[in-house]
Amino acid sequence: MDMRKLVGRNFSRLRRAKGLTQEEVEARSGFSQQYLSGLERGQRNPTIITLYELAQAIGVSHTELVAPDE
Repeated sequence: MDMRKLVGRNFSRLRRAKGLTQEEVEARSGFSQQYLSGLERGQRNPTIITLYELAQAIGVSHTELVAPDE
């Protein structure tokens, strides 16, 4: 399992479910839209702190970002 791709898929799904654009998450989190795009494509390797901060920005638990596909 490629954790970068898993986190990217989860982040994208959860962000969209909350009705947020990458630009809105950028404003809430301070992470650039380019970073968020790379994260969603599985090209970034976020730290635990980054995962926590991004989860806070979209209003979910950080554990949801690393939850395996069902």
